[in-house]
Amino acid sequence: MILKLSVLHKVLTLALFFATLLLSNALYAGEYKVGEGDLLKISVYEHIDLTTEVRVGGDGRITFPLIGDVLVDNLTAPEVEKLLVKLLEDGYIKKAHVTVFIDEYKSRKVTVLGEFDKPGLIELTGEATLLEVISSAGGVSSDAGEILTIKRLSAETDASGIAKRVVIKVDLKRLLEEGDISANIYVQDGDSIYVAKAAFVYVTGEVKDPGAYKITKGLTVLKAITLAGGFTEKAWKGRVKIIRTDEEGNEEVTKKVEMDVHLMAEDLLLVPESFF
Repeated sequence: MILKLSVLHKVLTLALFFATLLLSNALYAGEYKVGEGDLLKISVYEHIDLTTEVRVGGDGRITFPLIGDVLVDNLTAPEVEKLLVKLLEDGYIKKAHVTVFIDEYKSRKVTVLGEFDKPGLIELTGEATLLEVISSAGGVSSDAGEILTIKRLSAETDASGIAKRVVIKVDLKRLLEEGDISANIYVQDGDSIYVAKAAFVYVTGEVKDPGAYKITKGLTVLKAITLAGGFTEKAWKGRVKIIRTDEEGNEEVTKKVEMDVHLMAEDLLLVPESFF
């Protein structure tokens, strides 16, 4: 009976080991590259004495029992596993089974700038999505524009051998308000993520709630007036004006504008009072 329980325990232990191995591989295979500062938890099946927690040094190496220094920089967890298996089987353990779990991530970072509540440098944890980075940055501010820009180094280089930059635009409305999963892309180490401050239009005169309103794609005169609470009883609806200032500071006044006219950033929408 004791023998049977011992065998059963061994089978269960082996099953648990391989389940952990499969889970680890599924989560990280071909994705996260180990680097300086990462904390690795390494286990060798049936060799508890080799269980190790080790941080990757500045030279990209770890120190592992029996083997010594091992270069793991820029390898995925499964690749580190294969490397350790090869080294252990070279005169130490026959048919070694190794699992590598990344306990802390320190080597991958992105920079978030602009209209975030907590802009700055953010360390990535595994495969980080854009939503996860935005959350880590405290979310976007109330003055954030509609477009998020990611600047990313490309694998391609120019004639001088300098890596080219790829610019990716993401519609924040699709991502945050409409829940479009396709907009929730994965970020990469070294990404620079920027959200500009939104532009505004100004609605004044005979509207219920005059003020500054964030300009959105397709904002018309009618939509702006609706945002401002609609016309008052005194509004002269047929005499709405747009006052637009060019780059040189000159004002252009458009009178009797139609409700479907699109507004531009910094436009002043004036609803005059009717005298009748």
